[in-house]
Amino acid sequence: MTEAPTLLGRQVPLPTSPDAATLERVPAPDAGARYLVRFTAPEFTSLCPITGQPDFAHIVIDYVPDRFIVESKSLKLYLGGFRNHGAFHEACTMEIARALVGLLSPVWLRIGAYWYPRGGIPIDVFWQTGEPPAGVWVPDQGVPPYRGRG
Repeated sequence: MTEAPTLLGRQVPLPTSPDAATLERVPAPDAGARYLVRFTAPEFTSLCPITGQPDFAHIVIDYVPDRFIVESKSLKLYLGGFRNHGAFHEACTMEIARALVGLLSPVWLRIGAYWYPRGGIPIDVFWQTGEPPAGVWVPDQGVPPYRGRG
């Protein structure tokens, strides 16, 4: 964890795992104001820990900053570090959520992980730190439920 960006302005290889990634934070530009930040990762990938087959998800992260925001390049690299990481859908989702809460201590955070079907069953995983703060506009995550080829 760093508070001064070290990854910007240079080429950085994709981490081999989430543990090998460096998540960075910077001071929130408008500390004290209550606003929502959204990151969308529509091409998230990880591996099934049993079969080694790839799993794909559309992940939406919403948070209300307190004193810090996540530096976006570090988040992109961190999420990319899951590409060769074997873990169940639920474990990947919660690992991301806990890492961001630990890094940022946000006022509020929610994650929606919309996993694509494997074996004919989509798995969606949702978590949030509590109720969103009053007065903050929290839009729908915009990911429709899986409908197959209907």
